[in-house]
Amino acid sequence: MTENNISSNEVQLDRESAEFKDFGRFKIENKTYGAQYRNIYTARLKKLQSILKERVKLKWGNHKILQLTNLSDITETDDAVILIGTLYKHQEFKPSILKEMSEELQLVPQPTRSNYSSIKDQLFLEDETLRVRLVGDHMDVGEIVTGLVCAVLGRELENGCFWVQDFCFPGMCPRVSTSRSLSSHPGRVLLISGLDMANTPDSLELELLTEWITGMAGNPQAQRSSATVCLVIIAGNSVRGSVETYPHRGYSGARNQRTTAAVETILATHRFDKFLRQIVENCRVLLMPGEFDPSNHSIPQQSLHHCILPESSRLKTLHCGTNPWIGKLGDRIVAGSSGQPVDDIKRVTGLMNFSPLDCLEKTLTWRHFSPTAPDTLPAYPYFDTDPFIMEESPDIYFVGNMKEYSTKLLIGEEGQSVRLISIPKFSKTSTGVIVDLDTLETEQIFFAQPELNA
Repeated sequence: MTENNISSNEVQLDRESAEFKDFGRFKIENKTYGAQYRNIYTARLKKLQSILKERVKLKWGNHKILQLTNLSDITETDDAVILIGTLYKHQEFKPSILKEMSEELQLVPQPTRSNYSSIKDQLFLEDETLRVRLVGDHMDVGEIVTGLVCAVLGRELENGCFWVQDFCFPGMCPRVSTSRSLSSHPGRVLLISGLDMANTPDSLELELLTEWITGMAGNPQAQRSSATVCLVIIAGNSVRGSVETYPHRGYSGARNQRTTAAVETILATHRFDKFLRQIVENCRVLLMPGEFDPSNHSIPQQSLHHCILPESSRLKTLHCGTNPWIGKLGDRIVAGSSGQPVDDIKRVTGLMNFSPLDCLEKTLTWRHFSPTAPDTLPAYPYFDTDPFIMEESPDIYFVGNMKEYSTKLLIGEEGQSVRLISIPKFSKTSTGVIVDLDTLETEQIFFAQPELNA
């Protein structure tokens, strides 16, 4: 509508904008799969070891920092010593290639477990050369996962185990202090995840979402609210929200079922492309792949190919990102994932009372986006680097495809402020999350069809 056709009661609204930058940290340029997975642990330890050395000096004073190879050199008169290495959690119920071979040998396959923890789990600390078992009651084995770089204070026992008196993780990244002034027109971000187009083909909630973002629904106040959204982040599982499983018996039947599933995925992708086209015509969108989307399975998942989205990918307002993703919007650092790192941490720890926000907070303390990769979460075999190590403290840190919405403003030891957000599955809750870039305040927004009274 042009200005000449706008009536006196109508107001033309301009959408808020903010500088957008993708750090590109998880983009894989040259894919090579010849490296061993131990290299990523070596790179992780090398990167975080220097940080831990500074922290343990402040926490424990002038205790000796030893290599595992020199642990036997200490005498009974020596004080407690410090070891720095990578934690390994031995779990009997963790998936094993030997157990998977039972299918090839036509034995009874191992049942799929929702968690791998048990009271028999044991902790070890290892470096490039040796491994030592950790004992004591100062570390809660249930809250530890394999892959964490940690410093422990204690001494070696006669049986060769190491008694832990205290432990230390790298801690949150320091946040560079910047002077900020509140804007009179704050930009906002809309976070959604789990659209699941394959199982919601005719969804009124999706239509309401589209109309709200494009400013075609609601009263003038609602339209002014939607105009402040400068970025929509779609955090994975947009095409499909789950995987269909079929029995292995019956080749022809399984083949037909796989063909049907493939056709459903193709149709769902076309529907998602048309849905996305309406949004990117009006607002910038960051699209992240999810566990069940047509992307690579191992993390970091690479961006969806433009051929999959022929209509929406023509517009520059669509940015296809990776999973996990980190970047900058305005002067805020935004980071998050589509859910796999958090789901895997809960699976390894087995602590059902661990909320998604608890997992996000722990990853900040561990200074790592996905510590269980590549042990129990498939990951690309990096050789001389580990891109999952956090190099800056994000202002907004989210996880998608969770059961319900929750949020928390975390304040770090050095005054870092991080807004933690759990984004619920849209296909189940019809809910999105709005974040104010100035104040970091959040609110839910519902697109559910109102229930009619009987």
